[in-house]
Parts: sequence; C-alpha cells; structure tokens
Amino acid sequence: APRMRSRGGGRIVNIASVGGKVPVPHLTAYCASKFALVGFSGSMRTELAKHNVLVTTVNPGLMNTGSPRNALFKGQHRAEYAWFSVGDSLPGLAMSATSAARQIISAVVHGQSEVTLGLPAKLAAWFYGLMPATTLELSTLANRVMPTADGTDKSTHRGSESESKLTRSFLRGPGHRAEQNLNQLRR
Repeated sequence: APRMRSRGGGRIVNIASVGGKVPVPHLTAYCASKFALVGFSGSMRTELAKHNVLVTTVNPGLMNTGSPRNALFKGQHRAEYAWFSVGDSLPGLAMSATSAARQIISAVVHGQSEVTLGLPAKLAAWFYGLMPATTLELSTLANRVMPTADGTDKSTHRGSESESKLTRSFLRGPGHRAEQNLNQLRR
C-alpha cells in the first residue's frame, strides 16, 4: 500500500471465500479467518480509496480445482473427503478456476469493491443477509447429516489418502480432470 500510494494508485485483490459471508459447518476456523479478511479488505478499501488504491474482495464458492486431494481431514476422513471432493466436482454447484479467474479480472478492471463467485455462493450470501437465523438453522440441519467427529482418530489424512468408492466414481470426473490440469497430483 505505501508503494502504491507513492505511485498515485494501484489495485489490491484479497481472495476470501463465501465462508467469509456465510457460516459453514465443519469449517469454523476457516470461516472465522475469512470473515476477518472480508472486514479487513472493506476497511482497507475505505482507507486507501483517497490515494486511488482500490481493494477488491473476492468470495468464491465451491471451485473445481482438485484441491481437496491435498487438504487435511480428521475424524471420519473418508466421509469428510467425500463431501468436499464430490461437492467441488458437481456442475452447477462448483465453478471452474478459469471462470473464476475471468470474473476476478473483470471485478478488478471495473474497480468493484467485492464480488461473490458462483450462483450457489451468491444465493447463500444473499439468503444469510436476508434471514441469518433461518440460514443458521438450515446449516444446523445440514450438519446433522454430515460426518461426525467420532473422537477416536485424531490423526490427519490427506484427501488422496482418504479415497473411497464414491470418490473414485464418475461423480468425481470433473475433480479428477482438475487435479491433473491444475497440478494437484503429488509426484
């Protein structure tokens, strides 16, 4: 920011998450950090605008990047990995990295303060803004069908170590392609 101010302007892009707009079960620490980043970015924008430094906050929803393969899971790690890896592979629910990149560039070029990527993420953020208590109740219900932390296995496992029949199925086809195309496979 100091260098941008001295040059007479610039652009800052902070990549947060829809988890910074809507609380998500099983991602408490992640959501807390993303909510903080959304607030930090908004404050930066208000403070730096007079120096022609624009800050854009990006809140992507699920993206088909293949990254769950390298994420760490605890407890019922196979079931947790299945939730996240299948979710980020489903067309209509998850967006491609290429589409996200295009939308981010457009937001920066047009000086947008904030952009939420993906229709499901936009709807979730809108619904939470409109009816936060109802959204939390629905998230509570969703959490009841998600895998529970059974407390016996405290070790962490990479997604690639948590494969199951479901994560090897056709449902993960787009995710498997993204793993290869976006260099997520460990060598």
